[in-house]
Amino acid sequence: MLTINKHSETGLVTLNEPIEGCWISLVDPTSEEVARVQSLGIPLDYLTYPLDLDERARAERENGELLIIFRIPINQGVSSDIPFISIPLGIVLTEKYFITICRQENDILMDFASGKMRGLSTGKRNRFLLRILLSTAQKYLFYLREINKQVDILEDKLQRSTRNKEVLELLKYEKSLTYFTTALKSNELLMERLQRSQMFKAYPDDEDLLEDVLTENQQAIEMVNISNNILSSMMDAFASIISNNLNGVMKFLASITIILSIPTIIASFYGMNVRIPFEEHQFAFLIVIVITLLIALPVVWIFYKRDWF
Repeated sequence: MLTINKHSETGLVTLNEPIEGCWISLVDPTSEEVARVQSLGIPLDYLTYPLDLDERARAERENGELLIIFRIPINQGVSSDIPFISIPLGIVLTEKYFITICRQENDILMDFASGKMRGLSTGKRNRFLLRILLSTAQKYLFYLREINKQVDILEDKLQRSTRNKEVLELLKYEKSLTYFTTALKSNELLMERLQRSQMFKAYPDDEDLLEDVLTENQQAIEMVNISNNILSSMMDAFASIISNNLNGVMKFLASITIILSIPTIIASFYGMNVRIPFEEHQFAFLIVIVITLLIALPVVWIFYKRDWF
């Protein structure tokens, strides 16, 4: 999908043809859309590199055009094998255009395309780039809070669980945190390189914004590391809890089996075709029941006192 937007006095407007100072957005583009943007003088590699889901975060310059690739978080839903992943987002800066390239629709670009971002100007390319980087770091923090909420829910279920289902659910979020860790560290290296390049030094506000981006990204890295360590320890602990819960169930079933075997044995004796005590007594059945209870109840009491239930 190819969309062209430009900031105006009334907000963000959609255009049919690219003009100077516009934002060109490519999301899962077709070959025709890529060729159309390439005709503006953009190297083809700059338009195809970000479409590779395994592309690393980096920056390179060619013929005056700057390509910046960094990884953004994606929420695939709790039913997915990996609820949260990261994918590359490419930004091409030219003298006339601000171009974004991404393999799939994402919340970050949708927020900017909605026109709800205050102070947004597509003509200020460096500021626009920093705003996207800042939004990316904040989105990582938002998704980390979502992961922690889901982990808390699973923690409550695991305390009563005797199955591996909840542990496998935790494993999904541990994979997500691994994706986040790798992406955030590569993004940090990219932003430090941008800071060293001094491309934002001309405007003090941009330099301050870059510092904010680095701070938010570093905070996200620390939160991911903390969450990852807690989750790893939690999985080990709850694997033992599940084993203990299962042992408790087996202990209870074994105790019930032993107690029920007492009346079964007595009933088996009285089912034999031989002479037995009380067979002529009119209250023989009640007497047998009383004898059974007198034997079974002490066993129940012993099991209870020793916590074998």
